[in-house]
Amino acid sequence: MTTLELVLNMLTEATTSEISKKENPEGFDESLDIVKVGGSVAGNARREIEGRTRKSIISKDNYLDAKKKKLIEDNSL
Repeated sequence: MTTLELVLNMLTEATTSEISKKENPEGFDESLDIVKVGGSVAGNARREIEGRTRKSIISKDNYLDAKKKKLIEDNSL
């Protein structure tokens, strides 16, 4: 997982939380609608970033594995 993937995940969670506080949903269905909106906000941001950088943000890498690999590379210098 890349840094931008983590940031977009945080954006989704923060957006969903703020909308939920404002809307005060009652029940699963209303909460699900808010989750979809939060995901949509992050999805729009992802598409905008990908359009400007002309590369995909989504990766198959696991963020912790990549960090561990970097540590190993740095220590072998």
